[in-house]
Amino acid sequence: MNLSVVIITYNEERNIERCLLSVQELADEILVVDSFSKDRTLEICKLFNAKVIQNPFEGHIQQKNFAVKQAQFDWILSLDADEVLSDELIKSIKQIKSKEKPEVNLYEMNRLTNYCGSWVKHCGWYPDTKVRLVDRKFAKWGGVNPHDKLEGHKQEQVDFLKGDILHYSYYTKEDHLKQIEYFSKIAAGELVKQGKNVAQFTVYLKMATQFFKSFVIKRGFLDGKTGWQISKLSAFATYRKYSLLRTLNETR
Repeated sequence: MNLSVVIITYNEERNIERCLLSVQELADEILVVDSFSKDRTLEICKLFNAKVIQNPFEGHIQQKNFAVKQAQFDWILSLDADEVLSDELIKSIKQIKSKEKPEVNLYEMNRLTNYCGSWVKHCGWYPDTKVRLVDRKFAKWGGVNPHDKLEGHKQEQVDFLKGDILHYSYYTKEDHLKQIEYFSKIAAGELVKQGKNVAQFTVYLKMATQFFKSFVIKRGFLDGKTGWQISKLSAFATYRKYSLLRTLNETR
């Protein structure tokens, strides 16, 4: 199996080197689709002999589907710039590559997130299973922006690979708040396109429900202070998304 590792980037100089280092043993091609970064992202990519294509960003799903189409090989490993392969996952993918013909066309794996220096095992953040290794003839990116997912065209069988994608998400609380604002605007815009709206009471109910789900049902309390902060900000993210939805509907 020849394998193209596909990554989309925008101002990822803080993360991209770590990501590229982790795929060196696996990649027959590293393809980076960049939406015109203004930092050292492209400079770092060139140090790893990655093929770089610049393309205007129209949405996470659109950009990732564009990237998949540009790859040299049909077998694709799709990663975000802030993700790294664990040693166990590298071993699992090597075993798939060594086969004359893989048994299935889609493979999924767990993702473990590092939040402000702590690995998060609860809050609904783990195992966070993702399909990321596919034969592109049988899959494409779908979902609703900004929450994209790699899906089979039909009822494709999916096999599980041992090992984790290590996700270096947020370095500070401020990073998390910036991402909440960014994602909330995109998500609210998508909901408006679908004709959705909510009452103010519903906004508060959804916020409270999200906190209870994250901290109690998903046992965020076992992650200590990190779980408390994640649960609070997850609730705030829900509040922000639906508040923006109400605002957008009121100004239409």
